[in-house]
Formats: sequence, C-alpha cells, structure tokens
Amino acid sequence: MIDFRSDTVTKPTQAMREAMMTAEVGDDVYSEDPTVNRLEIMAAKIVDKEAALFVPSGSMGNQLAIMTHCERGVEAICDTLAHVFHYEMAAAGLLSGVQLHPMDNLHNDVGIHNLSDHIREPLGYLPKTRLVCLENSLNRAGGTVMQTEQMAVVFRLAREYGLKVHLDGARIFNAALALQCDVSDLTCYTDSVMFCLSKGLGAPVGSILAGSKEFIAQARRNRKLLGGGMRQIGILAAAGIVALEDTSHLAEDHEKAQYLAKGMSVLPGLHVELEKVQTNMVMVEITKMPVQKFTQLLFEQGVAVSG
Repeated sequence: MIDFRSDTVTKPTQAMREAMMTAEVGDDVYSEDPTVNRLEIMAAKIVDKEAALFVPSGSMGNQLAIMTHCERGVEAICDTLAHVFHYEMAAAGLLSGVQLHPMDNLHNDVGIHNLSDHIREPLGYLPKTRLVCLENSLNRAGGTVMQTEQMAVVFRLAREYGLKVHLDGARIFNAALALQCDVSDLTCYTDSVMFCLSKGLGAPVGSILAGSKEFIAQARRNRKLLGGGMRQIGILAAAGIVALEDTSHLAEDHEKAQYLAKGMSVLPGLHVELEKVQTNMVMVEITKMPVQKFTQLLFEQGVAVSG
C-alpha cells in the first residue's frame, strides 16, 4: 500500500529504534530524564529560544501555548484555515476559556494589512486580544509557506499592541526548506513555537514547545495539569534526537510532491494549483466524480489518500 494520507504515517527508522532501545532514562516529572533534557536543549537551540518542553502531540503543544500566554476570557486571533481552529476540538475555549477569532488571509499580505482591524479596542464589553496564532506551513492551504518578511510584520504589529505571537510550526522544517532559510529565521518572530517530531521528521511520537525560560516553566506546570506529566520518556525522546540530527530527507519529500503534482495536473478530471505545491503536500480537485469514489478507486489500486 502506498500511503499518501498524511506525513503522520511515517515509521521510525532503524537508527531511531536502536536509539530508543539504548536510551538512558529517568523520571521526567522530576526533570531527571537525561535523554529528554538533551532533546529539549537541542530543540531550543535550533529554534533560538531559551527553553523547550517535550509534549505528546502538536495539539497539546498549541493548547499549552494558548493556556500559558492567555488568561481566561480573552481572545486569540488565528487564520480561518488554522489547525487550532479546525482540528483541535474547540480546546482553546474548553480548556483555557480563550475565544478564537478567525480572520481570512492572515498568512498573506492582504490579511496582514487588515490585522489591526481585528485587534479589539480596550472597551469594557469586548474580549481583550492577547495572542496571534500563526501556522507555517499552513496545512489547509496545501502546505503553503508564510514568508519571513510577513512573519516579521505580524510580530512588529503584535508588539505595538502588546500581544504575544505563537507559531504552530508543526511543519516548520518543511517551511524553512521551501524558503531556503534556517528554522530560526522564522521562529525569531515569535514568542513561542511548537513543532512536531512525528510528521515529516519521522519520529513515532512527540512534539516540542519552545519559548522563554519563564514561559516554559509555566507551560511545564500546565502540561502536568493536562495529564501530560510523563515518566521515563527518554525512550521516545531518543527518536526525536535522531530525527533532528538529520533532516535532509525532507528535500526528497518536497521533490516527490512536485513530481506527483505535475503528473496529476495533466490528467483529465483533476486540477492541481502547482504554485501552491510548496512543501510536502499536494491538494487535488476532483472534477469528474465524487471524491469518495475517487479515493475508493485509488484504494483498490493500493494507494491511500485523504478525501
């Protein structure tokens, strides 16, 4: 079976399995797991933040950021396509009492130009705006990337209004590769960043949340509150270390996405916007049959896709 559903279906490499088997471990709730500590120091350095925290999932990382940056009854601005808005089960409201304020085109010049219009005035009957959530690359936009200069504009505007900026960087390594820059060239325009070890990087479990020492100290407490205090997790962190030591395979993922997109774009009944194939995702519009039928026909030929 060729599985194109998601980069979440990656399997750990043999090097990861061997590292997991031999990992030195301790109790991470006591901050005594040396392998986790090594991963967190390594990750913080890569994204140029003071500290980092290993978390079970990207969604938990995003929600910890919202919970830590915001008090209850405030608002966080995000894009209408954002993962935190569509795919995290209204957790910001449920867990943190934070209202999400989605706006169109936050990740391009049109939306950025209008961002200030979405920041609430300090009136007694309005929720206070506390946070801007960005996502790079943007999943529901087909893995398209936000330019460094655009992130800088958002960050400066947020500072002007006294807001924090969190980056859902689940695939930030893909975004940096597409932009031919270092990951830190993007994360420098954020107060916090989450990135996934378990997608294109290939580790079986886990994500990283990074920010200032003070922010991560509080996020660690909040992680425990959400049931994310784990024990001898160096076994999992070891795979994350291997993943971060070599990210060169991501370029091959991008090349395959381009190859697939160009091949499908010339087939009748399929439409692909090639300019939006920027990272490791290919979105195809099916014009001559129901999507469910198309996915079933592919499945019968040994190809799994998301419809």
